[in-house]
Amino acid sequence: MDALLFVPVAIAISLTPGPNNFCGLNNGIRAGVGAAMIATVGRAAAFAIFLTVSAVGLGAMLLASEAAFTAVKWVGAAYLFWLGWRAWRSREFNGLALDDAPAGGVAAPVRLRALIAQEFLLGITNPKAIILFAAIFPQFIDPAQPAARQFLVLGSIYLGSEFVSTAVYASFGRQIRRFIRTSRGVARLNKATGGFFMGAGGLLLATNR
Repeated sequence: MDALLFVPVAIAISLTPGPNNFCGLNNGIRAGVGAAMIATVGRAAAFAIFLTVSAVGLGAMLLASEAAFTAVKWVGAAYLFWLGWRAWRSREFNGLALDDAPAGGVAAPVRLRALIAQEFLLGITNPKAIILFAAIFPQFIDPAQPAARQFLVLGSIYLGSEFVSTAVYASFGRQIRRFIRTSRGVARLNKATGGFFMGAGGLLLATNR
């Protein structure tokens, strides 16, 4: 196993646009880079579960099971549609004092537990994560060496790359934040957020193994 060869692969995969990275971008806009990084703990926990499943050989079984894959896909799509619908109808923008807000208004507090839970649910209901850990990870495993240690090393590298990805997306979101200073801008952001999540749900339904 050459862990150094896996580093650029892990970063490239983690930077690929998807629901979790868009969530990091959205959290960066609404709550700041720090909150987005903390929320990534939920994503890392979900992916750590998939890593453990792959390490004990269940990942290949899940990948081969049409029923299991379809079940995860539908649950994930339903959650994305729900997030999208809620964002589409929302008029809130937690953590940002708008230029046209009433004088003396106080920004809503950032609910870190909710952000962590959202990242976790997005990660654990994404069947593409099963494909990643069950199909790609074994290619970097040396059969001549203890598999558990290799999964631990590769898994740690990949989970670390997810935090790097969040830092990139959340920082970009923080830059976008400066252009959203009115209620109209908030409404447009919420609709764009809702549209993305619902679109991601539709794409997920069309995913084949």
